[in-house]
Amino acid sequence: MLIAFFVNDMAREFPNYTTTVLAHQAVQRGHRVCYITPGDFVMLPDDSMQIHARMAPTKKHKSHTDFFKGIQAVGEKTTELAMTDVDVLWLRSDPALDAQSAPWAADAGILFGREAVKRGVLVLNDPSSLSLAVNKMYFQSFPDAVRAETLITKHTADVKEFAKKHGGECILKPLQGSGGSGVFKVDKKNESNLNQMIEAITRDGYVIAQAYVPAAARGDIRLFVMNGHPLRIGKKYAALRRVSAEDDIRSNIHAGGKAVAVEIGETELRVAELIRPKLIADGMFLVGIDIVGDKILEVNVFSPGNLRACNTLQGVNFAEPIIASVERKVEISKEFARAFDNRALAVM
Repeated sequence: MLIAFFVNDMAREFPNYTTTVLAHQAVQRGHRVCYITPGDFVMLPDDSMQIHARMAPTKKHKSHTDFFKGIQAVGEKTTELAMTDVDVLWLRSDPALDAQSAPWAADAGILFGREAVKRGVLVLNDPSSLSLAVNKMYFQSFPDAVRAETLITKHTADVKEFAKKHGGECILKPLQGSGGSGVFKVDKKNESNLNQMIEAITRDGYVIAQAYVPAAARGDIRLFVMNGHPLRIGKKYAALRRVSAEDDIRSNIHAGGKAVAVEIGETELRVAELIRPKLIADGMFLVGIDIVGDKILEVNVFSPGNLRACNTLQGVNFAEPIIASVERKVEISKEFARAFDNRALAVM
């Protein structure tokens, strides 16, 4: 099969990214892989659809880093393909990265992903549901039991009242954004800077204020969920604990956090089970959930990362069952043509 990985742009792809690991595994299993970016879609006058694809080498590289060198060597050389030649369009971009600098690109994957679905292409995750998740408001649709108390507002007085209610401790972050950008922890030490924190966030939109969960001091747990269930091989879960760097509340790896091994227990499994119905209903094939205590802080449905680190810490290759699951979906779609809509097929 041919899998097209949709990313923000090639310059912002790196060897250890989850996309690289998945693409390498697909080639290792005998599939063709290509990369496309927001400007690579074409709608022709006859209503057919094409893409300008960067075809990955078919050589089976031993490591994902060697594979990445191969795709880098392709550069900007593209091949025109009919969208109907693609079996899977895998949306792996982060819209937040383009929201300010290139707004036209932020929702390109969703818009053209919907068109690809109409032409019989399996699109992961489901693009119609992804359109509802372009900002953190999507998070509010998950059960109250797994969410820290949250306020969303643009009014400074509202935030101050919320912080006061929670003993002067809370987390502030932008409604739109990712990777730990613009995240602040309010406490007694820095409450005099609260106005500046709020202003820094609200100049670009709404602010989210969340009750501080004390367990966050130990970092959060990133757990991969596939087809609505925690991803695992045997008794090993695709999970890790992200510990924040000293003097930084953000546990995101590229924000200075570090990954350490973690045991997944009943608390984390219960959290995953409570959000499973919505993930299934929304056709969210592969997501990353960030857990602190018995609460989820984030649900990354666009480009969940840290899969390579999970592989390393657990000593297994979680990319194998992921690609195997995609293979199964394509087999089902071919055997039962048009019997299932994209949203249902995405989580089978």
